[in-house]
Amino acid sequence: MALYKIEDFNPNYRQDVFDGEDVKGIPVYAGKTDEKIGTIHNVLVDETGRFRYFVIDTGFWIFGKKVLLPVGRCSVDVEYQRINAIGITSKEQAEKLPEYDDSMTVDYDYEERVRRVYRTPTVEATVPVEASPPVETTPVVSAAVPAAYDRNTYTYDHEPQLYQMSDRDHQKFRLYEEKLIVDKSRRKTGEVTIGKRVETETVRTAVPVEKERVIIERTTPKSVDSPVFPDNSAFKEGYVAQMAIYEETADIKKQAFVREEVDVRKEVKRDRIEATETLRHEELDVDTKA
Repeated sequence: MALYKIEDFNPNYRQDVFDGEDVKGIPVYAGKTDEKIGTIHNVLVDETGRFRYFVIDTGFWIFGKKVLLPVGRCSVDVEYQRINAIGITSKEQAEKLPEYDDSMTVDYDYEERVRRVYRTPTVEATVPVEASPPVETTPVVSAAVPAAYDRNTYTYDHEPQLYQMSDRDHQKFRLYEEKLIVDKSRRKTGEVTIGKRVETETVRTAVPVEKERVIIERTTPKSVDSPVFPDNSAFKEGYVAQMAIYEETADIKKQAFVREEVDVRKEVKRDRIEATETLRHEELDVDTKA
C-alpha cells in the first residue's frame, strides 16, 4: 500500500485537519515518561488519507536519526501538547528501528522491518515473512498475532494495535468562550447644501458735471469823445477772438468686487458609547472516579 507525506497528499492539511495549526514540531516523549525522544518531523498517510506513521526526528537522543512510529503505538496529550510514544520504551528499541530518509520510498519490506520492532516477541516468532514452503510447526496462538499474510495480502487491518488510533488515547474536544466584538458603522444623518442666489437692487447716484458757456458783455466807455490809437485789427472784418467751450458727461459702468469670503468645512465631534453585555465561557470539569 503506497504511503505519502501529508503535505504531498493534501497541501492544505493544516486547515483541513488541524484547524490551522501544524502537527510538525510537536514534542514526542518515550512511553509516558518525561524523557523527550524527539519531535514530529512528518506524517505518512495511505491513499485514503488515513494516518499510518509519525516520522520522529530523534534529534540529540539518537544523533538526529529519523524513525517511524505507527499511529496506534502513541497517544496524544492535548492538554500538554505532546505525543507519548507508548510503542518506544527505550533507546535500545529505537536504535533497532530502520532509519527513515525523506528521499526514500517506504515499501512493504521497509515497513516489515519497522513492524518487527514494535511487535511482541510472541508475534515475531509466529508471523510468517513472505510466502514460503509450508513447515510443520505448531505456532503459539496469541491475541497479538495477526492472521497469516504476505506482501500481496497484507492490510493495516491485520494489526489494529499498530494502526488504529485509540479513542481513549486520542480524545480531542474544544472549550468555547464568547468575546465582545466591537465594530463601528457610518450612517448618513443629514445633508447640508450650500448654494448662491443673485439678488438685484436699483441704485441711484448723482454725479456733478460741469458745462461751460460763453458770456458776451457789451459796455459803453465813459468818455466816447476822447481820441484813441487803434491797433492793427481796427477796421478789419473777420475773426477777432476764439474760445473753446467744454462740458463734463457722466461715465457710469458696473465693476465686480469681492464682498465676502465663505469657508465651508466639517468638524468631527467625538463621543463615547458604552455598552454592557454578559459573556459566557466554558470551563473544564473533571470527574475522577476510582
